[in-house]
Amino acid sequence: MAELTNHSKDSLTGRAGSAVIFLHGYGADGNDLLGLADPLSEHMPDTMFFAPDAPERCTGNPMGYQWFPIPWIDGSSEEESRAGMMRAVDELNDYLDTIMVDYGFEADQIALVGFSQGTMMSLHVAPRREEPFACVVGFSGRLLEPEMLEDEMRVKMPVLLLHGDEDDVVPPQSLPEAGQALQNAGFETYAHIMRCTAHGISPDGLEVALAFLRKNLGYEKS
Repeated sequence: MAELTNHSKDSLTGRAGSAVIFLHGYGADGNDLLGLADPLSEHMPDTMFFAPDAPERCTGNPMGYQWFPIPWIDGSSEEESRAGMMRAVDELNDYLDTIMVDYGFEADQIALVGFSQGTMMSLHVAPRREEPFACVVGFSGRLLEPEMLEDEMRVKMPVLLLHGDEDDVVPPQSLPEAGQALQNAGFETYAHIMRCTAHGISPDGLEVALAFLRKNLGYEKS
C-alpha cells in the first residue's frame, strides 16, 4: 500500500503538544488547507499541522487529488466510488498511525479538520478507530453511510460541523442530516452556518473552528 504524501508545518514553539491534521477536498491537495496553519498557529503555538495528499490523482482535475471517485462528477460507478473510498480509508488509517508513532502523539492530542470530501473521510474514519481523537471539525461535507454509524462506530469524540448557506457543491442540508445522525449515535455535536458563503471557509467559520480546537486540544486549561 502506497504511503500518502505528507505536507507539514512545525509548531511556533518547536514543541509538539498536539496536532491538527487537515484532509483536503476533491481535486485539491494537502497544501490547499495547510495555509490555514498560519492564522491558527498564532493561537495554538504548541500545535503541529499536517496535511496529506489524497491517494489518487483526481479524475476531474488531474492537477489535484481525490480520496475516492464521485460518480456524478467523473462518471465512475457507485461500485468504483465505494471501492475507492475503502482503499482511501485504509491508507488514511495507516497515515494516521504513522504520524502518531513518528511524532509520539496520543490519539487525544490529535484533531482532524476536513473540507468537503476530506470531511466525509474524517467523519467516516474517526469513529471507527480504536482510540478517540480529541475532536473532528468538518467544513462543507457530508456523513457517508449515516445508517451504518451506530453499528460500526467504536469511539466517540466532539464534532463541529460548519457549512456555507449558499453552497452549490455540497447542499447545506447535509449539515443537519449529519448532525442528527451523529447526535442519535451519542456524539457531542456542534454546528455553525457560515452566512453568505458558498463552498468554502469563511472568516467567522474559521474563528468558530479555532475556538473549538483550542478547547479540545487543551489550550483553555493552560
